Amino acid sequence: MTTTKSVDLPHLRSVVIAAHQGAGKTTLAERLLFEGGAITRIGRVDDGTASLDYEPEEHKRKQSLSLSVASFDHAGTRVTLLDTPGYPDFAGEVVMGYAAADGALILMDASGGVEAGTELAVSLGRENRMPALVVINKCDRENADPGAALDALRASFGDKMAPLHVALGAAESFEGYVDLVHGKAYRWDGKGEVEIPVPDGVTAEVARRREQLLEAAAEADDAVLMKYLEGEEITDAEFEAVVHAAVKEAIIAPVLVASAAKGIGVRGLADAIIRYLPSPVEEGAVAATDAKSGEAVDVTPDPAAPVLVRVFKTAADQHVGRITYLRVVSGTLKSQGHAWNSSRSEDERIGQLLFLHGKDQEPVGELKAGEIGAVAKLAVTATGDSFSVKEKPLQLPALTFPEPTLVVAIEPQTKADLDKMGPALQRMLEEEPTARVERSEAGEQLLVAMGETHVAVIAERVKRKFGSAIVTHTPKVAYRETIRGKTQSHGRYKKQTGGHGMFGDVWIELEPNPGGGVEFTERVVGGSVPRNFFPGVEKGIRAAAAEGVIAGYPLVDFRATLYDGSFHPVDSNDLSFQIAASMALKQGVQEAKPVLMEPIMSVSVRVPERFMGDVSRDLNGRRGRVLGMDPAGNGMQVITAHVPQSELFGYATELRSITGGRGTFSSELDHYEDVPGHVADKIVEAHKKEVEAAH
Repeated sequence: MTTTKSVDLPHLRSVVIAAHQGAGKTTLAERLLFEGGAITRIGRVDDGTASLDYEPEEHKRKQSLSLSVASFDHAGTRVTLLDTPGYPDFAGEVVMGYAAADGALILMDASGGVEAGTELAVSLGRENRMPALVVINKCDRENADPGAALDALRASFGDKMAPLHVALGAAESFEGYVDLVHGKAYRWDGKGEVEIPVPDGVTAEVARRREQLLEAAAEADDAVLMKYLEGEEITDAEFEAVVHAAVKEAIIAPVLVASAAKGIGVRGLADAIIRYLPSPVEEGAVAATDAKSGEAVDVTPDPAAPVLVRVFKTAADQHVGRITYLRVVSGTLKSQGHAWNSSRSEDERIGQLLFLHGKDQEPVGELKAGEIGAVAKLAVTATGDSFSVKEKPLQLPALTFPEPTLVVAIEPQTKADLDKMGPALQRMLEEEPTARVERSEAGEQLLVAMGETHVAVIAERVKRKFGSAIVTHTPKVAYRETIRGKTQSHGRYKKQTGGHGMFGDVWIELEPNPGGGVEFTERVVGGSVPRNFFPGVEKGIRAAAAEGVIAGYPLVDFRATLYDGSFHPVDSNDLSFQIAASMALKQGVQEAKPVLMEPIMSVSVRVPERFMGDVSRDLNGRRGRVLGMDPAGNGMQVITAHVPQSELFGYATELRSITGGRGTFSSELDHYEDVPGHVADKIVEAHKKEVEAAH
């Protein structure tokens, strides 16, 4: 690990690496760090030796699960890489990476086509108007076709995906590339990239692709555009400048080719990062909001200006505590000082600032505008917060994370884990903005996460970091019971002991009370039940209703009217009438056409148009009713439906499978409906077996 020195703004680049899982992001980052002298050997993801994948959960799964940060130097410029996971369960980490970067590297597998992770990376880039380079990686793989991959990118995202490189060879014959801007070819000789004459076999392809690049980039400069339209010669310097301008304005995303595993094209990529992606000073002013007045404020990156910092990630550590990842937007943040958390209106003491080198951390005295680092043990700060000066508190736009949709019930594995579980989950959630814990209507503690792998990783981290083992299972459905008929029922409780006995005797009338909850009334005449026992009768009815009658779920929406009964002047008491009323309710419900009701969720599913049929059929198979389909732009459709809650557990996983990770959904409780008879019979039978087993 080398000692990091501060550099001036024009010589800084911060780059987020994003792609579908398996595209080779971490391998590419490792190769860039190695070529830049930041690491002495190239780690491998599959071997668990990658410097950017260092958590046990990542070693176990052989894939990135968390955002990781490291820097290297190239051509006098420091490049900070933010390596993100490609697995969709960890899309929140990608959002964090985009929040801290000035540019993006979007990877695509040369043999894999445009996948869901590619679409997410491009979508986030466009939302943020993020300057980007696209890398067609793994060009040396079997079945790799860099030209076809480029055409697939252009078909999916438009001609703004402009070729910057033309591959020399493909699959096992891939050996280098032609730089279209400078008209130079480079071949990998086993040790490095060697310049060679442009091979005759690719001259026509080079001319065609160069025309595509120039046509797309010329929009950024009117003078170059006129020269292009008039057929005049454009110099290499003009071409490089116009491509740089077009990338900075997010007009084009130049496409390069590489094999990160072999190192082919990596030097050219490092050059392209310096040449075409903007520095913080070129990115210009950042939009902030005055926390006092609510007015918009443009903040330019300047180390001498008042400090403004974005918190883009929080990590929980059992030894160090909370580690907060920072991007200094403007000003200079100093170690052992103070900063005003304008998001929470609280002063935060800043301890030792750190530069990040993967899992290693280097203490530094300060972080200047444009730099990325971390600090440990902040008291109140969370992901998405802003630091500024108290006199003029500024806030940066909040981060928007995808909503978690997979729901599982959680409980401690043993009694020893019971006390630890709550605090452990709370600390774990500090670093998981795409997960939350809530209490269900059925009384269970629920973990809502992005997918099954997300749930498994959270459980593993909670145990490893905080010593609390948790188990997960399918949540209970919040069924309800009610009645559809009207009846009268009798409850009589009599118990004789050595001294005073117990005696309560009631007649109640039961009838439906749709939407009115549980209602108790009385019309007793002649004092057959004294008034002082009415509260006991009501209490007994409500207690029995809460426990349920037919399947152990709360009985709702009925009216119980006490209209007759009898009492004993000595043996009657409040408890006797509670028990008698409970007996009357349980008997009466059985005679009043009892039904089981289930929660029906209003579901909104966003999918590419080509998957609408498959998704609609799947919803119908879940006893769902499709209510409508509406276009949402960019080839997406939104399907709205009513689906029973019991059919939605695990739907997040199934939807991902059907749509190749491209579909998303949200749901909320809409209403309750009667459970179909054959389903209700199974639920009632399961309840009977539970009761028998308990006894």
